Amino acid sequence: QVQLVESGGGSVQAGGSLRLSCAASGSIFGINAMGWYRQAPGKQRESVAGFTRGGRSNYADSVKGRFTISRDNAKNTVYLQMNSLKPEDTAVYYCNADLRLSSGSYANYWGKGTLVTVSS
Repeated sequence: QVQLVESGGGSVQAGGSLRLSCAASGSIFGINAMGWYRQAPGKQRESVAGFTRGGRSNYADSVKGRFTISRDNAKNTVYLQMNSLKPEDTAVYYCNADLRLSSGSYANYWGKGTLVTVSS
């Protein structure tokens, strides 16, 4: 069974830092794309940062210069280093991945989310 497991959320004061991790496990042959989304209360889910199929990273304008996405291919893990956090970064952060499965098929998966709370 393929799953994405996030960790690293928590509560922090404005200006602080957190590091999120997302590990993909199961019958995975490869990762096409992987990234982070977030959903704040009363708002739609939005893309935060991610790696495209070509390996390029991209960021939402609201987090550029503060967040950094990285990955460890050997561990099928992607990280999101979040610095200079602001109260408006408060949200549930979700990991998303386009995976090539061992069966040869492709599928998109979501993690269950991890809560990030930034207090002023």
